[in-house]
Amino acid sequence: VSLENFNHVKGKIKKILFLGDILISFGDFLYTNKTLSPSGYVEEWWIKDLKLALTKNFGGDIVKAAAIANVSREKIDALLKDPFVKKPTAKEAIALSLNLNVPLHPTFTFFWSNLSSVQEVELLKNWLAESDVTLEDGAAITIAGNIESNVLQALRKIFAPHTIANGKITFEGEDACVFAFCLGYGFSRKVERSQTESVLKMVSLLSGVEIKDKAPTFVGARMGRPEKAKRREMRPLVHVLFPVSLAGGSHRDLNEAAKKGPVFLEVSRRKCPSCKTYSFKVKCADCGCETITEKSCPRCGRSLKDNNCPTCKAHAVQYQRQAFNFKELLDQTCSSLDVRRPKVLKGVKGLTNEDKIPEIIEKGVLRAKHDLSVYKDGTIRFDATNAPLTHFKPAEIGVAVEKLRQLGYSHDMHGASLVEPNQICELKIQDVVIPRNAGEYFVQIANFIDDLLNRVYKLPCYYNIKSPDDLVGHLIMGLAPHTCVSILGRVIGFTDLKICYAHPIWHSAKRRDCDGDEDAVMLALDILLNFSRKYLPAQIGGIMDAPLLVIPFVNTKEVQRQAHDFDVDNVYSLEFYEKTLEKADAKVVSSIIDIISHRLGTEAQFEGFKFTTPVSNINLGNSTSAYKQFKTMIEKLNMQLELGERIEAVDVKHVALKVLTTHFIRDIAGNMRAFSTQAFRCKSCNRRFRRLPLRGRCPFCGGSLTLTVYRGGIEKYLDAAQQLVDKYGLPDYYAQRISLIKDEIKSMFDNKKPKQFSLTDFT
Repeated sequence: VSLENFNHVKGKIKKILFLGDILISFGDFLYTNKTLSPSGYVEEWWIKDLKLALTKNFGGDIVKAAAIANVSREKIDALLKDPFVKKPTAKEAIALSLNLNVPLHPTFTFFWSNLSSVQEVELLKNWLAESDVTLEDGAAITIAGNIESNVLQALRKIFAPHTIANGKITFEGEDACVFAFCLGYGFSRKVERSQTESVLKMVSLLSGVEIKDKAPTFVGARMGRPEKAKRREMRPLVHVLFPVSLAGGSHRDLNEAAKKGPVFLEVSRRKCPSCKTYSFKVKCADCGCETITEKSCPRCGRSLKDNNCPTCKAHAVQYQRQAFNFKELLDQTCSSLDVRRPKVLKGVKGLTNEDKIPEIIEKGVLRAKHDLSVYKDGTIRFDATNAPLTHFKPAEIGVAVEKLRQLGYSHDMHGASLVEPNQICELKIQDVVIPRNAGEYFVQIANFIDDLLNRVYKLPCYYNIKSPDDLVGHLIMGLAPHTCVSILGRVIGFTDLKICYAHPIWHSAKRRDCDGDEDAVMLALDILLNFSRKYLPAQIGGIMDAPLLVIPFVNTKEVQRQAHDFDVDNVYSLEFYEKTLEKADAKVVSSIIDIISHRLGTEAQFEGFKFTTPVSNINLGNSTSAYKQFKTMIEKLNMQLELGERIEAVDVKHVALKVLTTHFIRDIAGNMRAFSTQAFRCKSCNRRFRRLPLRGRCPFCGGSLTLTVYRGGIEKYLDAAQQLVDKYGLPDYYAQRISLIKDEIKSMFDNKKPKQFSLTDFT
């Protein structure tokens, strides 16, 4: 199965025998302090063996070696130069192995070590001997043999490509050639079972060449979290950090508040030193003078100069309960901006920062105009999954070569002048490739900022952007949750994947480990213009996930250790591959690997990085995982189990048991406990009460009360849990446990009113 034929075969797949290879860098072993796992025999290793054979046996004379192997010199040169693209034919691979004494090429090496014993090798050899084999120039070109279940099972174990046609198991072309060669077809070699107990040794003796282990190490993997590239929104969505209390209704809509009379709100109290008038704004609306905060007593309301009220002994605050006419406020705002009042303008119920400082409403009107929402600190954010990237092609990020040259990419990674879109460039450590939908969102943000500069601050526009392509070269900032330092970056391109590509050094500067975490990216000018520490909540943890500081220049020496353990070699040595077979300690082997920590303190810590394995396109793969395409958890579970049933390596019964024990049963039991200890919520003001008020209504607004946990939330996975037990025959313990849960739910919700008994009822 390949990308080219997948659409043709995807509806016909009954069983998935092998999920493919996974590349794990040496740096991951070093960072986690693990011993090296044995490497499969790959093209890079084979090339090292070929070079060693050429040097050892022919003194490096490729012409002589080519003549002996009967393979053209040009072909050997091509293999040595580009082993990932240039492959030998089956006949060439066999000739090179027989005549140059190198192992069989990985392309033609089946997964022989998957066979459990040499008896299975003998089984395949005997089946081949009884099959119809067509030869051409001494090599098999077709094999057709009887269908035998044990033979089919063995062929599937070694992942040998074959077809079932006309009641026969059939091999064709190079697959037939290599399969027959490995089992010694046409040769008089006899190998007794007593000679070897190793499958690989037996196949090597039968073929007359060394057969290496294609896959000595298998690993299991699971999805940590689905990919994400989505705008950050508070819940509920907020356009402006301006309080509206209950006057805005359940949507906190300032337009709703405008339909009512004066609304009393706790907002910062500021005084104009010139006009002596009070306002919540930083600048006086009458004279333009900067206002100053004024302290007051939260109890008696008197103005204070000291930190405590001499009468009430209360601690002074910089806010006061004030009356607001939202209709007048919105009319003045929209008139000054020369824009229509938005249909919906969402504020917040109340301010949580220490001094109750709001944003100016103008920002909210303009955000609503551009379909944007604000975060708690006044910024507009886009969240995306991190992905490390060190090299790219201009064609992959959708940017013209001329534009990249203007941004400093004058040469490719090999030092050649950058003139073609498919040349490979090394990514500068603070350059970022953002998701395409992030670019579209940033266009909206840029237009909002230009509107803000022009209409509010009476300054010229800065961005003047019409499309995402215009963002290339502009600055952004990245910020990880639970940190308060943003990292400056520069947009150089876009990807259709739901990830943010950036240099591992840049991700690590955010205190991230480049392992699929989710971080925020923001336009730099949005932070500089709209962020304020004064907006942050006063409670503990309020300053987390806020760009209090900015790192304009990333120093490789100061980032996380995982980035220092990142290997930047262009090739692993033969010694390294041999060390993997010994399961050597990664720290011991690190001396022969080029890692970033070896470069610290030099110019090489910033550039000159290389890679071991090329890719055809960094954007290949699903732009959206199947997990996100299904809406409900039941749909996702059913597809997970259906996929598990098709994958040979998966014990689907074990998967079902894990889902049941770690998810469903815990979820149901937790929701039952939450129901019995739940709070009550007011439908009008959204206040919550630990216990039901005696009056049966909200004591603050008189609104009706509702539950916060419902029966449907408890039972949502109950039927699915029962289906797992029934379909996969899980142990009776789980069936009984689900039955007990059902009884408990029934007793909780379906019991009739208890009947009062008298003593005479028992006589």
